[in-house]
Amino acid sequence: MSNRLKDQTSPYLLQHAENPVDWFPWSTAAFQKAESEDKPVFLSIGYAACHWCHVMAHESFEDPEVAAIMNDHFVNVKVDREERPDVDAIYMQAVTAMTGYGGWPMSVFLTPQGKPFYGGTYFPPVRRHDMPSFREVLLGIARAWREERDDLLAASDRLTDQLSQTPALRSADDSLQTETLHRAAEALLRTYDWVCGGWGGAPKFPSAMTVEFLLRHHHRVGDPLARDMALHTLQAMARGGIFDHLGGGFHRYAVDERWLVPHFEKMLYDNALLARAYLHAWHVSGDQTLLQTFEATIDFLLREMRHPQGGFFASLDADAEGEEGTFYLWTPEQIQVVLPPEDAQLFMAAYDVSEAGDFEGRNVLHLTTSVEELSQRFGARPEQIDRRLRTSRAALLEAREHRTRPALDDKIITSWNGLALMTLAQGARVLRRPDLLQAAQRLASFLLDNLMPQGRLMRSWYRDRAQHTAYLEDHAALGLAMLELYQSDFDNRWYQAAIHQAEEILSHFADPEGGFFDTRDESEPLITRPKGLQDSPTASGNTLAVSLLLRLGALTGDQRYTDPALQAATAMQAMAVRYPTGFSGWLCALDFALGPIHQLALLGDPADARFQALHAAAAKRFTPRLVMAGGDPGAHAAPSLLAHRELLEGRPTAYLCQRFSCKLPVTSPGDLAMQLEEP
Repeated sequence: MSNRLKDQTSPYLLQHAENPVDWFPWSTAAFQKAESEDKPVFLSIGYAACHWCHVMAHESFEDPEVAAIMNDHFVNVKVDREERPDVDAIYMQAVTAMTGYGGWPMSVFLTPQGKPFYGGTYFPPVRRHDMPSFREVLLGIARAWREERDDLLAASDRLTDQLSQTPALRSADDSLQTETLHRAAEALLRTYDWVCGGWGGAPKFPSAMTVEFLLRHHHRVGDPLARDMALHTLQAMARGGIFDHLGGGFHRYAVDERWLVPHFEKMLYDNALLARAYLHAWHVSGDQTLLQTFEATIDFLLREMRHPQGGFFASLDADAEGEEGTFYLWTPEQIQVVLPPEDAQLFMAAYDVSEAGDFEGRNVLHLTTSVEELSQRFGARPEQIDRRLRTSRAALLEAREHRTRPALDDKIITSWNGLALMTLAQGARVLRRPDLLQAAQRLASFLLDNLMPQGRLMRSWYRDRAQHTAYLEDHAALGLAMLELYQSDFDNRWYQAAIHQAEEILSHFADPEGGFFDTRDESEPLITRPKGLQDSPTASGNTLAVSLLLRLGALTGDQRYTDPALQAATAMQAMAVRYPTGFSGWLCALDFALGPIHQLALLGDPADARFQALHAAAAKRFTPRLVMAGGDPGAHAAPSLLAHRELLEGRPTAYLCQRFSCKLPVTSPGDLAMQLEEP
């Protein structure tokens, strides 16, 4: 029999709709029931692609005896962290404070007022590795609630007071320092893994924003080591098992330090961020393998993660047929069934396929040798080797399509789609690809038409239902994405949408102590109002908001945008230097704020081939501190950067400026390129 989750819009919650647990969604009704029945609340937070969430569900939440204990002693609440990042952030902070670590599934016990007093992550069905069984935890908490209530309540009060300490973003030193960027780059160099790439040991996570900062730092000062760290990391990931060599796209992280064996879920945000990092790295280096990785990742998103109306789904599960990674793994025999013998031999040599395997007797495909080495070994020209490998990959991908696919979380999240839109728009602009521009325009229209049903932005959309008031990260990511698309086609609709998101942020999310809250001022009251600052695994809402406001300030000259952004960025300098991998988005924002910021006004008809040539010249070079406005300077709702400028001899004209002081206008793409090369 279905429980209270059966009408929810989250695929993750719907996965639990047939549990014998009497689940509530996060709601006032759940806490009222806990109050009236004098029971604690058991809060379980996870997400659809989470492997250990599925494990705990099968082991415990589907067990009638465990469910009976839960129903007798607790009011049980299930939350999708992707729909409710505010709830997740608060209670993740609580669990981390209590245990020293966090993760999902998250298991937290609360008072009927929502105050946490005990928590953890995954609990096994039987005692294991010094971990109590989930049944022991449930019965122990129930006994403590009866017999040691005062101690639990005192602990919950202390922890809630700790959680309520909102970080202020005001700095005694009101100046931005370029030294911040140098020190952060040096810190990254000291901890860099020159053998495997990236930072830290196992498990190893992609560091798209750290790579972005290093590329920007190289652009600023010509630091070769910053460039080398960025490129080495991306090349190592693209060769490793974390990258899907057949279907494109990246898995969530590697369980080892070598990028070999992934945790197999695929997230929209990872692939949007990594695709953009590969595009920028190709822009900097000209390395075609990086461009190919960008293209393969974008192709994956467009092929497997896109709704027919243009939005992008949240994730693909790690599991298929009840096993982790089985969709992606291969044995030599499976490859030999698909490929001719000579091609199978070549493919297995290229992708290190063996009888022993590297994951439970099967193989994670990963590159261990170069085309040139294979050319010598197999006595064929490199271009022949490359062609045969491409043909083999296509054949194996086709064969893989007949396997049981991982489950798809097909809800559409605003902020993650904003990240995808940024990547599509930049790819369209840099590569001059009309197909990517069309995909970006379709995505932007989908978001504006479906995620703002009554004029207010919502967090997620699932099968024609928009749900949950948007968070800071949604407004800011959407605003940045609309700016990127505007700079790719110069449709003022997108520019005005970006302005609207910025105004919403200033009106409803600003903290008088600096920075911005994650939740709207009219949102439901929680035990505290979260204010996230850390960039992991995506940029924080504050980072995105600061970046949006800085860019709008550069386009408009409006200090209402730049002042709060500069105040927050200045206050974050010390933290970003101390923990650069955790605050890389802030470092990118600081790089932009420190300037020099290039402001480019392109006057004329965007459909004119001469205008397009100027636009292409501006996009040809990696210029991360460039903002552009384009079109008719007299058009309604156009950026003020275009105002009071004229065409030269009736031709499309470019004005390159800094702080609204411009160089001589030019009509030649070559002249504009030369101006952009100048300091």
